Amino acid sequence: MPITNSTVHRLAIFASGAGSNAQQIINYFKGSKHVTIALIVCNKPNAGVVNIAAKKNIPLLMIEKENFFRGNAYLNELRIHKISFVVLAGFLWKIPELLVNAFPNKIVNIHPALLPKYGGKGMYGHFVHESVLANHETESGITIHFVNENFDEGNHIFQATCPVLIDDTPDTLADRIHLLEHKHFPEVIGQVLLNTKD
Repeated sequence: MPITNSTVHRLAIFASGAGSNAQQIINYFKGSKHVTIALIVCNKPNAGVVNIAAKKNIPLLMIEKENFFRGNAYLNELRIHKISFVVLAGFLWKIPELLVNAFPNKIVNIHPALLPKYGGKGMYGHFVHESVLANHETESGITIHFVNENFDEGNHIFQATCPVLIDDTPDTLADRIHLLEHKHFPEVIGQVLLNTKD
């Protein structure tokens, strides 16, 4: 693990689905003296990331919409786990302003397109890839960005591209995007943490 500053970061990974990016992040920081995956946060009881948390013995926080958006956004629970940085890895809810303000420039997200194109409410997963193909784009990719109070509008940290092939389907394009996510997301998180102090 390449982080060399003296800060110890305690990460919460927010995820809503299978958790493939969460798994890559966990693997990347395994054994690190500077980064601990301290909490998995999920809003879907049947999501695959729940099983990953159990297998890796990482504490799991299941959240519900009312408290997330109209309560305290689970800030108390994040404080109990001493979370210092938040990673959104396929988390489909908008982040409340309360949480954004509590973690300024310490929440990062990955989006499966080249923002500012194909971002915003409702633009996730296959909806993104279907739109890219419908508009006959010749390339797509990923954007890793800081999170603000608006969907997909935070400052960009990193982008990587891949070609859109003439015979692509949303599934084949998604497979290529996933390869980019798994290759780059953990490493970029590490670089951001290197420049982040509590």
